[in-house]
Amino acid sequence: MATSSSNTPNHKIIGTKDPAKSYTDRISTRVVALKPSGEIAIIYVKEGNYYKLPGGGIEADESPTEAALREVKEETGAIVSLRSTNYFATTEEFRFQQHQVSYCYLADVVDDAGEPCLTEEELADGFVQQWMMIGKALEAMSAAEPTTEFGCFVKERDIYVLTEAKWLIDSSS
Repeated sequence: MATSSSNTPNHKIIGTKDPAKSYTDRISTRVVALKPSGEIAIIYVKEGNYYKLPGGGIEADESPTEAALREVKEETGAIVSLRSTNYFATTEEFRFQQHQVSYCYLADVVDDAGEPCLTEEELADGFVQQWMMIGKALEAMSAAEPTTEFGCFVKERDIYVLTEAKWLIDSSS
């Protein structure tokens, strides 16, 4: 839980770095996209049976904040405004042959009338975007039993990110 009073975002390491492995680095974003009603965007992934927050890889020509805005729009159809250009948490994952660092942002939904624009892979994985209250989203994420190792990594990461965001939201109200 976020208890630090410094300006350093909380950081969670998921998985263990194997010194015998060679990892490919990947930088990505995660976004907690909040409607005025208190609902957040959450995506159920049928292939693997897990829930995830909107987010994904940062492309070579974009900043982490630009990637955050793009990923939310692609995966949910929503246009969001980041509450800050500073991320509130980071995660670092060592999974398979990948070392991924995710920058996590809190955003307010400006317009949720758009439609997701999913990749072929996301469509094949069965992405289903939903809106639910943060507590309900945490329950759904926690109750899901991923059927893949990848889904287990995502579950641990996004429960951490959402718990950190909930603490921030609750402490600011």
